[in-house]
Amino acid sequence: MAKVVKFGGSSLADANQFRKVAEIIRSDRERRYVVPSAPGKRFPEDTKVTDMLYQCYEAVGKGKNATAEFLPIAERFNEIISDLGLTINLDGEYDIIAENFRKRAGRDYAASRGEYLNGIILANYLGFQFVDAAKCIYFAANGEFDHDLTDACLASVLGGYPEAVIPGFYGARPDGTIQTFSRGGSDFTGSVVAKAINADLYENWTDVSGFLAADPHIVENPEIIEYITYKELRELSYMGAGVLHQDAIFPVRTARIPINIRNTNIPDAKGTMIVPEAPKEADSKIITGIAGKKHFSVISIEKDEMNSEVGFLRRLLTVFDNEGIGFEHIPTGIDTMSLVVSTEELEAHPNTVEYIEQVCRPNHIEVINNFALVAVVGRGMKERKGTATRIFAALSHANINIKMIDQGSSELNIIVGIHEKDFEKAVRVIYDMFMLSE
Repeated sequence: MAKVVKFGGSSLADANQFRKVAEIIRSDRERRYVVPSAPGKRFPEDTKVTDMLYQCYEAVGKGKNATAEFLPIAERFNEIISDLGLTINLDGEYDIIAENFRKRAGRDYAASRGEYLNGIILANYLGFQFVDAAKCIYFAANGEFDHDLTDACLASVLGGYPEAVIPGFYGARPDGTIQTFSRGGSDFTGSVVAKAINADLYENWTDVSGFLAADPHIVENPEIIEYITYKELRELSYMGAGVLHQDAIFPVRTARIPINIRNTNIPDAKGTMIVPEAPKEADSKIITGIAGKKHFSVISIEKDEMNSEVGFLRRLLTVFDNEGIGFEHIPTGIDTMSLVVSTEELEAHPNTVEYIEQVCRPNHIEVINNFALVAVVGRGMKERKGTATRIFAALSHANINIKMIDQGSSELNIIVGIHEKDFEKAVRVIYDMFMLSE
């Protein structure tokens, strides 16, 4: 039996947090493979070590002394070492990093050194083997993550150690160049490690007690979701819900390994279980969570007999492909079609509408800005009648106009489009309708 445990930056911000992490790991002998992030903020006005590394690297690039610029970062790690009473000395590592900064080893190399150094310290504190991620997590020469080689190497290397610490966030290309993951880096590292060793559970420790049913900045004290399926998590994460990036679940999802989101500061809290299929007793609620995004635009297109014009959609999407613009949704009618796109992306390609007119020759085309999407997600919706009616009633009662409705074929979510000014109110009234009335 083995568990992979990943700890975020807030969980390893200082020596006191290290002690909490060590106590969590030592309380369960199955927690044998640890993935640490770089030290995060110790207090609100503090700076994350990763940001300090970026700033240092930029300063060295402008001619500043590398050793002097790196000193505040070294002091941050030395403070942790001293407070924990460890005898290790990382001066040699600091010298190597400073020299590589002078040689312009790259921003990815610079950013990765926070995880690297934190991993060395944590491994020493726990008495675990330190495994440099650059030696077993691989990217191809073109920068794409190499799943197969990484999986094989991690399984081989970690199979030789009963316990190990593997820094998150980075790996290496064939020539040894350090490369970081673009999003949810340490979360993704934890996921690939869990898959490689065929872990029984992947625990992701952070500063919240689980996945919340709504944004706490919008809804006061939202409920913690006890169980959420991979599919539900993907829907909510894609629509802006935090805690765990959607890309980080794919390695464990394919291996059907559950994820447990836990709080380092409240270790007794059960947190949220992310599972392939939720147990029957967890299906009592109709919806699992609510999430959404703002800052969208809608390109509304009208053309007579659009539905019978072969190739219309293909030509339309070719314009977006050529411009490099992605889309969120495409609600359609018989003679109408709308594309929901990022306002920022559309503004970066100001000729898009003109190209659509040239290629598709619509009768009318219009761009509507200040658009927001709200997604109501839940596996319980499929078996319950009247879910959409309750959503629309809640929004109508709050005097919120619905501009778009979209429901996937899986019946896992219902997405409504509204004006941005109504976004926060919409999330609150839908939450109150379903979460407070059940």
